[in-house]
Amino acid sequence: MSLEGKLVSEINIKSDGDVFHEIFRHRPHHISNMCDKIQNVGIHEGEWGTVGSVISWYFTHDGKEQASKNIIEAIDEEKKLVKFKVTGGDILEEYKSCSFIVHVETKGENNLVTWIIEYEKKNANMSDPHTYMELCLNISKDIETHHL
Repeated sequence: MSLEGKLVSEINIKSDGDVFHEIFRHRPHHISNMCDKIQNVGIHEGEWGTVGSVISWYFTHDGKEQASKNIIEAIDEEKKLVKFKVTGGDILEEYKSCSFIVHVETKGENNLVTWIIEYEKKNANMSDPHTYMELCLNISKDIETHHL
């Protein structure tokens, strides 16, 4: 059994896909105003919206307050994609490595948000990060609700 894995989930949103991408690229620190699961997002190094910037997320997961330190590993404006690689925090207590990718496809009024979690478990007894995927999907719904 492999310790590496990938989860992929898609969610349709009615709010503007370009705005959704722009929030994750340039303004993730505003998400705490749109979603009660995110308490704060702060920048440690670099500038908002640039590859190599280090960002900390403070959030509620499974009823517990958690923190995650991430580096923006990739941004693709054409694909409306941002990749966050986890470099510290509670997630790495469970997983050897973990990255979150958010990608938005815009087609008129139909916008599809795809979340990808790439991860490596510390051991075979660890569960896949389905609860983190659920958190990502709930954040997406809250951002959509805020903009509608």
